[in-house]
Amino acid sequence: MSPIPENQQQAMVSRLMSACGGSYSPETRRKYYISGPQWAAAYQGQALFHAPTRPAIDFESVIRKYSDIGIGYWSTHDTDVIPTEALGKPAQAEIVGRIQKALAENGLQCSMVTTETFYHAVWAASPAAEAPGVRQYANFRVQNTVEIGHELGANFAVYWPGSLGYYVQGAIEETQTLRWYADAINAACDRDIEVAAQKGRPTLKHCMEAKPFEPQAEILLPTSDAMLAFIASGLLTHPEMVGLNPEYLHELMWGAAPRAVLARALLAGKLFHFDINDGYRLKHDVDIGVGLVNPLDWLNVLVLLRSHGYNGPFNLDFKPPRTTSQFGVFEVSFPTAVDRFITLWEMAGEVLSDPIIQEATDALKAGGPVTDPRDAEALTSANRELLTLHELIAHRLVQILLGLHRGRAFSI
Repeated sequence: MSPIPENQQQAMVSRLMSACGGSYSPETRRKYYISGPQWAAAYQGQALFHAPTRPAIDFESVIRKYSDIGIGYWSTHDTDVIPTEALGKPAQAEIVGRIQKALAENGLQCSMVTTETFYHAVWAASPAAEAPGVRQYANFRVQNTVEIGHELGANFAVYWPGSLGYYVQGAIEETQTLRWYADAINAACDRDIEVAAQKGRPTLKHCMEAKPFEPQAEILLPTSDAMLAFIASGLLTHPEMVGLNPEYLHELMWGAAPRAVLARALLAGKLFHFDINDGYRLKHDVDIGVGLVNPLDWLNVLVLLRSHGYNGPFNLDFKPPRTTSQFGVFEVSFPTAVDRFITLWEMAGEVLSDPIIQEATDALKAGGPVTDPRDAEALTSANRELLTLHELIAHRLVQILLGLHRGRAFSI
């Protein structure tokens, strides 16, 4: 093949995207509670060992491009859109007004706001640092984010305490640090109650997001289970307002099964919000687009969520690869991530209504005939053949994923 001239490359990408097929219309995409984060679209490809590969992009452009794709919701960190030095000052109101205008003009809603408590140098020792002034500043930041959320009509606030930990042992006293962190969550909830009453709005759902490692060497709340224990610890003044925002890859990173984590959050009544992406176990937080690594696992995750009536947001917390151009971010990365999610979501509905899976599941629940519930050998014999249905169900799930149940086969 001859070299592709630069002025023909975007057209080629668009032509091949069209040839791929399997995409949904913007109108169909808007029927799903999928939110596009400002930080994901604005990610320039930079990392600890990587220089940026894409130019910066402003929030007006991101909101407009999300609208064109059919993503109906937008989310943001406070400092994604407002410079740190402008927070809580008149410039903040001007920027929030611009965001409101951009959302209204493009038919989007703000679903979630979150506070950056990990990037700025002020958080070197975390938002629960020993210095009282840093903790006071942390309280201001989360309270200010709550106010921004209400101004933008958000329903969720998310907190990622990724810098709540230490690099060297003995540097902090863990129980005191957790108490100080609870003070910040309490400040956010207290301010939320006040602002919600003033505006005649419901209070926000406050969601904690776990991550097992990075950026600290040791993190105090590394998993969703640790956060469930923290919420139930008695340190929070409004625990009913606080739940979880699990991230698929954050749970996978430490070797966990995201489906099991979500099940435990559902049982606790604390699954408020869900960040969706993909990646690899026991690896770096690569934030790949949903379904590109573990589509079968994702199908099982969505079967669980559909079967339990989850109706919260699915937040596209992924990073378009460094190899993808700015044009490709909105031509390929985001539309295909949305379309893979929709397809897997609808496949999950097909799984739940599949007669083969239903019969196999019912048979397993019925079990074999029991003559003596204390006879281990008889019970083993009564269920031995039925237990083969576990593998049959797994095969059926793969058939549905690959389209084999609809007669798809390859001639060899």
